[in-house]
Amino acid sequence: MATTGLQHVAAMYAGVVAPPLIVGAAIGLSATDLTFLTGACLFTAGLATFLQTLGVWKIGARLPFVNGVTFAGVAPMTAVVASTHDKSDALPVIFGAVIVAGLLGFLAAPVFCKAVRFFPPVVTGTVITLIGVSLLPVAFNWAQGPDPAADDYGSGTHLGLAGGTLLIVLLLRRFTRGFVKQIAVLLGLIAGTLVAIPFGATDFGPVTDAAVVGFPTPFHFGTPQFHLAAILSMCVVMVVSMTESTADMLALGEIVERPADERTIAAGLRADTLGSALSPLFNGFMCSAFAQNIGLVAMTRIRSRYVVATGGGFLVLMGLCPMAASLIAVVPRPVLGGAGVVLFGSVAASGIQTLVRAGLDKDNNVLIVAVSLAVGIVPITAPEFYHAFPETARIVLDSGISTGCVAAVLLNLVFNHLGRDTDAADVTHPMEAGTELTGAATGTAAPHAPATP
Repeated sequence: MATTGLQHVAAMYAGVVAPPLIVGAAIGLSATDLTFLTGACLFTAGLATFLQTLGVWKIGARLPFVNGVTFAGVAPMTAVVASTHDKSDALPVIFGAVIVAGLLGFLAAPVFCKAVRFFPPVVTGTVITLIGVSLLPVAFNWAQGPDPAADDYGSGTHLGLAGGTLLIVLLLRRFTRGFVKQIAVLLGLIAGTLVAIPFGATDFGPVTDAAVVGFPTPFHFGTPQFHLAAILSMCVVMVVSMTESTADMLALGEIVERPADERTIAAGLRADTLGSALSPLFNGFMCSAFAQNIGLVAMTRIRSRYVVATGGGFLVLMGLCPMAASLIAVVPRPVLGGAGVVLFGSVAASGIQTLVRAGLDKDNNVLIVAVSLAVGIVPITAPEFYHAFPETARIVLDSGISTGCVAAVLLNLVFNHLGRDTDAADVTHPMEAGTELTGAATGTAAPHAPATP
């Protein structure tokens, strides 16, 4: 049981630590604070996994799901960071937004199962594509080095380390099988870090300075602050996350031969949203079910939720060990950049994969995707496009995921719902295409089973 639990942790580790790394780097956190934030995310991911697998009352799908930090929230969080004059206020604003979005999602869980038809693949595929595209610039910046002002920024050494790490990940994905193939990104990070040692690009100081045992002190970065614009952005992310989790529960229910009914889905969504609402209390981010572990369940054929709960226990222990959490701070930025190309590019690719199955032979759907992608890419290609807007509005507008999602939902309502008879081909049920966001991010997504009638 312990061995398989560790496999689940290994399969999702890179996906859990990437969001705090991105947000922490955007804020400019010290190595100590970055270690603390990473440990907090591991700790809260473990608690959320307990909530999802073991369950309490009507909370928890009681399926073998691992919960972790959702990628969907990264771009809105970095938008909050960019719009905050005092970077020390960024995390409290993010935490406040996540708490409100989590509580609203918890209250909406019972009715969301019925409203999910308004988030078909043409919407979710667009949003997931935007998530990946929004994150790719982060990987490219990492590949050039840790400090844009440094003389060696973008040097051949840095780009070589990034390219070498990317090559290692690709070779592992091409020539290995089974579990090794599933953790190719994690192995690539380890190998890239070892290669970087002779070049002096690896600093083990964060590990030697970290304590062996530590607790994620509540509100370590400050008391949560509640800003409307940030809350609206996180609510959009919550909708995307809940749609993805619904698809994952349907898929996993088929694999473990316990089809997820409406009650199971509602209970699973309650676990996701409550876990998200509680996570900021311990300095964590929004949580969501991780799809890559579905592939591991299918591969090992070990369907016990208690095995996955054991994995959640390991996550909690890692979160309580700053030395373990600090290991990710050792990885050089160029190495992270090389792995990030695969990690974030796979997110965009999974969005495209969803769009392919979204009925793009329909002119309406092509128009929805075209306009929504264009709206969502504006903050990436023209960062100053909304410079004349009030600062509170820019938090929402500068998040391409938020604007793209709103545009896709509204256009889908106008072209596929309002004033016309619903054409099943135009509004394919979201679960027929699946939303393999977190799974694709680490190259371990399992195909989603179609929804049962």
